[in-house]
Amino acid sequence: MMTQAPDTLQALYRALPSMDYLLAEPSFMVLQQSFGKAAVKAALDIQLKAARSLIGTERRLPTWCGELAQLHGCLVDQLAKDSSHSLKPVWNLTGTILHTNLGRAQQSEAAIRAVTSVMRYPTPLEFELAAGERGHRDNAISRLIQRLTGAEACCVVNNNAAAVLLMLSAVAAGKEVIVSRGELVEIGGAFRIPDIMRQAGCTLVEVGSTNRTHLKDYEQAITDNTAAIMKVHTSNYHICGFTAAVEEAKLGQLCRERGISLISDLGSGSLTDLRRFGLKQEPTPQGMLADGVDLVSFSGDKLLGGPQSGLIVGKQALIDKLQSHPLKRALRCDKLILAALEATLIHYLNPETLDAELPILAKFARSQASLWQVGHRLQQALSPLFSPCYEIALLECQTQVGSGSQPDTFLPSVALCFTALDGGNVSLLEQYFKQAARPVIGRMSQDQLRLDLRGLDSEAELLAELSTLGMQL
Repeated sequence: MMTQAPDTLQALYRALPSMDYLLAEPSFMVLQQSFGKAAVKAALDIQLKAARSLIGTERRLPTWCGELAQLHGCLVDQLAKDSSHSLKPVWNLTGTILHTNLGRAQQSEAAIRAVTSVMRYPTPLEFELAAGERGHRDNAISRLIQRLTGAEACCVVNNNAAAVLLMLSAVAAGKEVIVSRGELVEIGGAFRIPDIMRQAGCTLVEVGSTNRTHLKDYEQAITDNTAAIMKVHTSNYHICGFTAAVEEAKLGQLCRERGISLISDLGSGSLTDLRRFGLKQEPTPQGMLADGVDLVSFSGDKLLGGPQSGLIVGKQALIDKLQSHPLKRALRCDKLILAALEATLIHYLNPETLDAELPILAKFARSQASLWQVGHRLQQALSPLFSPCYEIALLECQTQVGSGSQPDTFLPSVALCFTALDGGNVSLLEQYFKQAARPVIGRMSQDQLRLDLRGLDSEAELLAELSTLGMQL
C-alpha cells in the first residue's frame, strides 16, 4: 500500500483548526459562558489530540473538520456529562427498602423543607435566642429525645459506628469492657466490635459462648479495672435454638451494684412499635433506658427513617463526658443533618401518622392487594411497548428491610418481571434501564429483570419513565 507523502501529511496537520481559533468561534464562546473557559479548553484539547492521532494512524481528518457544528455537539455532550451530578435520583426497585448502596432512608417532606431552609438562611445552630448567648448544637435534638424516650440527654454524631466509638472512648478508655461472645458482631465494611474496642483504647473481655451467656458469666468477669458491660443488639443476624441471653434489667441491677456503666449498641434503632407496619418489634431506646441501661446508641438513617446520624441517649453525666471528649468535634453533625433529624423526630411526637409522613414506613405499610393493582396497571400499559422483544409478567416476591435491619423479616410484594423473547436480551435491558434519565434499578433473577413494586415512589412517574424507554427500544 502506498503511504501518504510527507508534505500531504503535514498539510493534514495544518488543516486542523487551532485552539485559539476554536475558542474564538461564537458557538464555542457560548459554551464558555455556560461551562467556563477552562472546561471548554480541556474538552477541545481532547478532541484535537484525538484528531492528530487519527491523522497519524489513518492519514485523514476527523469528520468534524468539515462541520464545526458536529464538534460543538460532541463538546456539549461531554461537558454536560462532566458537570452532571453523581448523586442523582434513581428508582430503587431492588426489593431492599433500606438499600445502603442507594442511600438508605428517603427523607420526609418536612425534613426536606427543613434542610432547604437552613441551606438558604443563617440559623441559630449554636446560639440560644432567648438568652442571647452561645448554645450547643445538640440542644434541640436533646430536648426532643427527652420527650420521646425519657432520656436525660442526647449526643448526636455522624453515624452509629461513630457513636459506639465515642461511647467507648469517653467511658472506658484504658479499662475493660465486658461483652457476650454471641454479640461480637460485624456490620458492613468489616466494622467489628473487637476492632472498635481496640481503636477506643479499651480491653475487650469476652464472656459466655456464641449461643448462651448467663448472668454469672458477667458477674465473674467484673474486676477493679472494669468500666462497663456492653450489650450489642444483633440486628443483622439471628441466633435461634439452644440460646440464652441476659436481660438488660438484670444487667442494669448488676452494674449499679458494682458501680460500673451499662451501655448498649442498639444498631438500627426504632422509636415506635413496628408491628403495625408488618415488621417485627425491635427493642427501643426508651425500653432499654427503663431497664437501667446508662447509654444507648442507635442509627438515625435506618428504621428511624431520618438522615445518616448516630444518637446516644442516656444519663446526663455520661452524655456530658461524651460532649466534652475531643472526638466529639471530629464526629459532630452539621446543620443539614441536624435539621433533617429534628424534623424526623418531630414526626414521632404523633406516632399515629408516621406511615403518612415517613417514606420508608409508608412502603412497609403497603398492602399486597394495592401492589397487585399497581402491577396490573403497569403491565397492561407497558406490555405493548416492549413487545415483541420482551414479555412482562407479574410475580409474587418478597421484600427485605435492608441495611442490617431485621434480616429474617420479609414482606410479601409484587414484581414486574421482564423476560426476553426473540430479539431481546435481559442483561442489555438491565443496562438500558440504568441509563434512563432517572435510572431504574431492579434485580436479576432466573433470567428475568424484576422490579419490586414495594419500593415504588410514584406509579405515574415510573410509567412515564418506562414508557419512554419502551418506545425508544
